[in-house]
Amino acid sequence: MKHLLQNIIAILAKVTLWRYCPMVVAITGSVGKTSTKDAIFTALKAKYRVRRSEKNFNTEIGVPLTILGLSHYGRNIFKWLFALFRAGFRVLLRVHEYPEVLVLEMGADRPGDIAYLTKLTRPLVGVITTIGEIPVHVEFFDDPMALAREKAKLIQALPVSGYAVLNADDPAVTEIAGSSRAHRMYYGFGEDADLRIKNYELDINARPDQRGARAGMRFQVEHGGRLIRIELANTFGQHQAYAAAAAVAVGLVFNMSLIEMAEALKHYESPPGRLKLLQGNKGTWILDDTYNASPVSTRAALDVLKEFPAKRRIAVLGDMLELGKYTEAAHRVIGDEVAEVSDLFFAVGERMKFAMNEAMAAGIENRRQLNASQAFWFATSKEVGPKLEAILQPGDVVLIKGSQSMRMERVVEEIMAEPQRAKELLVRQTVDWLRR
Repeated sequence: MKHLLQNIIAILAKVTLWRYCPMVVAITGSVGKTSTKDAIFTALKAKYRVRRSEKNFNTEIGVPLTILGLSHYGRNIFKWLFALFRAGFRVLLRVHEYPEVLVLEMGADRPGDIAYLTKLTRPLVGVITTIGEIPVHVEFFDDPMALAREKAKLIQALPVSGYAVLNADDPAVTEIAGSSRAHRMYYGFGEDADLRIKNYELDINARPDQRGARAGMRFQVEHGGRLIRIELANTFGQHQAYAAAAAVAVGLVFNMSLIEMAEALKHYESPPGRLKLLQGNKGTWILDDTYNASPVSTRAALDVLKEFPAKRRIAVLGDMLELGKYTEAAHRVIGDEVAEVSDLFFAVGERMKFAMNEAMAAGIENRRQLNASQAFWFATSKEVGPKLEAILQPGDVVLIKGSQSMRMERVVEEIMAEPQRAKELLVRQTVDWLRR
């Protein structure tokens, strides 16, 4: 049934693309896909009719659903039949105004995924974000470079007139860049980037007792000798600067000015669960990064925690999944960094034991180690809240992060100042997910 449904949706999507001929921007990578997709959408919608992938619609079913403007109806066959009939009717009769640009996120869980999606969508612009030394979803690939080569299929599928927008600071990305015949645009902090990020800094002047207070980050993007200032509210981390720079690069492809894009990106704010700053109980701050976790994104989150002014810095980290044979090594690296950054460490899940043991071990010279009164282990996220709540003090900043299935958003809800707003502020608050 699933394969039949997939084939029907794919056919309808192909017909839709043939009928309306939208320009397709496709994004892949191991870290930062969703943030980059949202930043590009925010920039382009100032000038174009744009549709983006919603939720995690980045698969062989999710991408065609985005093209068709449909939701996922689970096992309800009647809703599927009605939705597909309506979609087919709209395509054949051309009864609605279709987007000029589609911004599509593309995931690569297994070999062949990107090739399938690019053959379906035929993108004009391909964006590769960050892959990293140990990327997420590597368990079904021989090694990280095998996954990088899978991601490279996106830019290999671009036409000669297309544009490959690439992270210049990631060696894995630059290594595969030459496989594309399209125009190449690089973004990053390095001097070789076509769009260079400069003067990056967090803007944290608010206090936890200031209701509605906003903080964020600011930086400049240099292109062709010109500088534009980017300010992002309630958004933190260098990976978000990368997302904004990628959006500027794509905007240039679509003939937008630097000033237009700087103004448009003022309206960008990272989605729930992606380093969102929330008010916690007892005059504390929460850095909610519970959407997902990989080695690269976890290190980026710890970097933000390190920069945050705080009485105490508390890291609450759940297992990083889908790392295959790299699981133990990746968690130990994170544990070593936690020992440098955090005053307290709450480790959640069997894999995060490796990180906890590393954080508590006698370490490298000039590095702190956490003792038994500073590091705690829990089997599941359900167990964390009461212990964490009991030890919170005014001025604490708490980073909460983990892979999706670790359900770390439960911890955020336990200690946030306004739990009644959980459905508004937290990730994965659908009825179906909460029932699991």
